[in-house]
Amino acid sequence: MNTLSWTTQSAYPIVTTLQLVPLAAMGLMLTLRHRRIVRPAAALAAAVELLLAIDLYHRFDVHQSAFQFAERLSFPPLLSYHAAVDGVSVLFILLTALLTLIITIYGPVRGLHPYWRFLAVVFAVQATLMGMFTTMNLLWFVFLSAAQLGLVGYLLWRWATSPAKDLMITRFVQFMGTGLLLLMMGALTLGWNYADATGGAWSFDLLALSGVPVAAPIQSAVFILLFYGLAIRIPLFPFHGWLPLAAEHGNVAVAPVFLLGLKVGVYGLLRFVFPLLPDAVMYWHNYVVAFAVAGIFYAALLAMMQVNMRRLLAFAVVSHTNILVIGLFSLTHIAFQGSVLLSVNFGLATAGLLFMTGLVYRRTGTGHLAQLGGLFDHIPVIGIAFLVAGLSIIGMPGTPGFDAAHLVMEAAIERFGALLTIAAALGNVVAAGFLLWAFQRAFLAPRDPDARPLVVQAATPIELFIAGAVIVVLLGAGFYLEPWLELVDTSLEGLSAQFDHSS
Repeated sequence: MNTLSWTTQSAYPIVTTLQLVPLAAMGLMLTLRHRRIVRPAAALAAAVELLLAIDLYHRFDVHQSAFQFAERLSFPPLLSYHAAVDGVSVLFILLTALLTLIITIYGPVRGLHPYWRFLAVVFAVQATLMGMFTTMNLLWFVFLSAAQLGLVGYLLWRWATSPAKDLMITRFVQFMGTGLLLLMMGALTLGWNYADATGGAWSFDLLALSGVPVAAPIQSAVFILLFYGLAIRIPLFPFHGWLPLAAEHGNVAVAPVFLLGLKVGVYGLLRFVFPLLPDAVMYWHNYVVAFAVAGIFYAALLAMMQVNMRRLLAFAVVSHTNILVIGLFSLTHIAFQGSVLLSVNFGLATAGLLFMTGLVYRRTGTGHLAQLGGLFDHIPVIGIAFLVAGLSIIGMPGTPGFDAAHLVMEAAIERFGALLTIAAALGNVVAAGFLLWAFQRAFLAPRDPDARPLVVQAATPIELFIAGAVIVVLLGAGFYLEPWLELVDTSLEGLSAQFDHSS
């Protein structure tokens, strides 16, 4: 008989509830289908999930480094259900719930028909993400990742905006399929190592795996498998080839928000790779950082060559993600703090840029910068939201990216010296150039008189709400960052302690 047990930190199994509410919402969407109530029902369900995430945050004890709200369900040993959260998990759960709420409002506005099917897929994706951010089982993480990528791939294909969607989805499947295969191989190797060391059954539980040593050659092999599998998702240069096609030919915002706004790859590194394979991380981290530095300039230069706003944003994501990876592999406490906060900042800012780009595309039917211009006269609030999101990506003061980037740069100086850090900072300056140029070209510059005429209507109240929410959340997080630092501080102490000896 399967029985669910949970700690007494809450009066109900809050972690499981966070996973079940999106599934219930998906079932509701499939039941309501074409009824008019489907939109408000979806927004209500997403709001309930956000309230649950906020409740989790309020109940979470920031002074404890141990995992909290642990829940277990008796399953076959290989798939034992063990869920719990730390401060990093809580932060990613809050981000997931917030972005999903905005997506449920954005989808019908963007005209993604049929609404009920689109919303059902969105809630299914949210359920898999909640499972990934709470599971303590590496094999569950891989299976949930496969399910999430399959659903996001369907979003990309079903609501694509380009006739070239077949090429786009082919590349997406090739890259993500390879990544999943590598993840599975790495997970199975760790499970085999556990069984070999203990002489018993296989296990993929994080706590069990962390108690068993992994020989150096096996550590390196597993690190390469897991890191490459997650690097495709991050995406890290040179494993980013799927992204420009997905950005240009796939869904404008919703699927990219799930892929890029939620840094599942970064979370996977922090949750499983770094704690289980510290020696291999130390051995390979210089090589990873070298690729990251090259990727900053490679992607930034390619971004400056783009004439399509969606491809430009794709390369912007790659460039800035490499800065995040430099911080992550600096392997100090402030490095981990800065990287977590920077990943959440990128999530919010990238989502804001994608949402605003989607609203621009809805009005103009194009993402080509040469055909845009003067949009600020017609949709100023959308333009301001795009600018604030771009400045947050750059890390300007007043945005959540400022303090996070400062922590990352400080850690990089301590670990790698000034030269590499200056190079990364120069890459960020180049990034500032192409993002501000894109804003200027689309919203401020006069339109080319030879371009086809456009009739740009004013933003609707719901679109103003979405743009306003992006502005408020980014600026609010920027001026009120202390709670988020406090949330992840203690949870990262154990991880940073594993690398203190090498500082």
